Amino acid sequence: MQWTNASEFFAMGGYGLYVWGSFGICFAAMMAEPLLVRHRRKQAIRQIQQSSDV
Repeated sequence: MQWTNASEFFAMGGYGLYVWGSFGICFAAMMAEPLLVRHRRKQAIRQIQQSSDV
């Protein structure tokens, strides 16, 4: 595929919404995963500490 300007590139022949939307969702998932893992790890450590205190 050849594009003559940036507008055509981002439009991706009419499929730009799907292409860039999927990139956006993938990027958001890749950014959210480490944050969620960190939260679950802290939560697990907190539960272990509470169970060892009892």
